[in-house]
Amino acid sequence: MDWYYIVLIIILVILFLVLITSYICFRMVFYSKNKQNKDPNVIDIPDDPFYRNFRDVIIEDVKYSRSLNYKEYSIKSFDGLKLTGRYYECIKGAPIEIMFHGYRGNAERDLSTGIKRAFRCNRNVLLVNQRASSTSEGHVITFGINERKDCLEWIKLVVNEFWNDITILLTGVSMGAATVLMASCMDLPENVKGILADCGYNKPSDIIKKTIKEMKLPANFFYNFVKLGGRIFGKFNIDETSPYEAVQKSKVPIIFIHGDQDSIVPCDMSKKLYDACTSKKKIVTINNSDHGVSYLVDPEKYVNELNEFFKDVK
Repeated sequence: MDWYYIVLIIILVILFLVLITSYICFRMVFYSKNKQNKDPNVIDIPDDPFYRNFRDVIIEDVKYSRSLNYKEYSIKSFDGLKLTGRYYECIKGAPIEIMFHGYRGNAERDLSTGIKRAFRCNRNVLLVNQRASSTSEGHVITFGINERKDCLEWIKLVVNEFWNDITILLTGVSMGAATVLMASCMDLPENVKGILADCGYNKPSDIIKKTIKEMKLPANFFYNFVKLGGRIFGKFNIDETSPYEAVQKSKVPIIFIHGDQDSIVPCDMSKKLYDACTSKKKIVTINNSDHGVSYLVDPEKYVNELNEFFKDVK
């Protein structure tokens, strides 16, 4: 066999290994089967310790949200996906919080507690199922890259559905926080008066590399395959932007809230975002709180800090 055939075979083998590794990384990190729970009596709570401690409370809050009157809405994303949401009204004409849930979560499980919290602040709520979640279409989670564009469409729906001068706050937990933060530097209407970012990461790359390290793998090496998998199979660039970049150009007030014992997204990530933010800002640390449960740990502090920061929002 001539040497150039050997070289060609070696190159093809390498390309195959790169492609298959990238595909595996894509499936592990970005792909979602989006299995909707068909049984209304089942409330799926992950068996993570920080959820386990509040399991009964979360279940009661989900049951509470199901007992309320709500109106279902949907939008069409820029890439043709039907995305769904539910609107809950506390006070007619009050400001509306558009809420975004976390990675591989769903609006009902992650944000039902948020309805109670928003009602305490005298605000109405639109819970959004992000792409590839629950009744929303899609199978690719992009860590806020495409989701930030979806956020703009939800804002347009609220302005068109209610009235032109409706006051809007954007709220996100975990990846939802990254979503609204990445939207913060985009062409937002004046209706958007502020952002609540609860336990968000500063960069998709940083949180992905953290997870790779926890798997005892070389983070920088495997991140290249993750990124390539996103480009080839997900049709997006995970490094296109980040919350860290966005808050440096944001013009809306942002309050960052983070649990000091967060085992998923380190609290230091919100501190980096706070330091980089150029708009009106505040950072609140909730003691003894793990990931995404800060309100459940200290609801009084959470609400008081929000009311103080958004005291001029009517």
